[in-house]
Amino acid sequence: MLETTRRPDRHRHRVNPFELSDEDFRYKYRFSKRFIEKIVGILREDLVHDPRGCPLSPEIQVVCALRNWARHEIQDDKADLHGVSQPVVSRTCKKVAEILSRKSREFIKMPTTLNEQQETIRKFRSIANFPTVIGAIDCTHIRVKKVNADGGQLYINRKGFSSINVQVVCDADLKIMDIVTRWRGSVHDSRIFRECRLKQRFEAGAFSGILLGDSGYPCTPYLFTPLLNPTTPQEERYNRSHIRTRNTVERGMFGDIETAKKTIVACAVLHNMAIDMREDVFSGERDSIEQYSSEPIVQSYIAPSIRGNIRRRQFIETHFK
Repeated sequence: MLETTRRPDRHRHRVNPFELSDEDFRYKYRFSKRFIEKIVGILREDLVHDPRGCPLSPEIQVVCALRNWARHEIQDDKADLHGVSQPVVSRTCKKVAEILSRKSREFIKMPTTLNEQQETIRKFRSIANFPTVIGAIDCTHIRVKKVNADGGQLYINRKGFSSINVQVVCDADLKIMDIVTRWRGSVHDSRIFRECRLKQRFEAGAFSGILLGDSGYPCTPYLFTPLLNPTTPQEERYNRSHIRTRNTVERGMFGDIETAKKTIVACAVLHNMAIDMREDVFSGERDSIEQYSSEPIVQSYIAPSIRGNIRRRQFIETHFK
């Protein structure tokens, strides 16, 4: 009889990440233990144990997902670190993203009351003395794995890689107030805004302030863009203040499209929660953000509307003398 050698079972050693020092924990997971424990508390009821096989605690599920999103490491590395298989890590990241994205309305929202809007406007004005700003808008291309299905070429953006074009509106603290993740990379920024619900709310007079956007958007009475060729001191002051007041960031990820969309929203929720809890979410990045915000964004120029051009001209003459 021929005997086959049975491969011994590989028993994975599952460590407790909360036994790490505070410094090592933040290095591996980007956030503090206090913040992770808060996230676990919010998600605990949804992160039920899998009755099949060896269950993962809510704590391990959350840290697996955060290490994936924060450090962009391959899943095998995270599997070895947390003592779970690669497929389990993949399912866990997807599950945590879905749960967090369902909570987006609770943590991602525009200021609605008059007091909230006035406080947002005040904070924006403190940056570069640009008045009546309630939000800074921009689109950023989130890189995704190449889409091979029919229509996959529509995800290829003008820089030649596959992406989702994500529209984000931030406040003066860089807290995300509105996010749209449903558009493919080939879609222009102006179309995304033209067809979003936020535009309808501005046209209906829901907000007392204006948005600031780059030249990829048309100038309208509620969305001001930089002047293409400033010729007067007032126009130059307007442009300088406009650029300093608006900030953008870019990130990338790999995965299937639907998971990527949920993960983008999940990261936006985490971002806002971290700001609310005063986590240092920009550790090591503030200098690059400041440097980036001091330069104009190169975009295909969109001609302003007549009403928008008139309103912007009146605004500059009133506030930037």
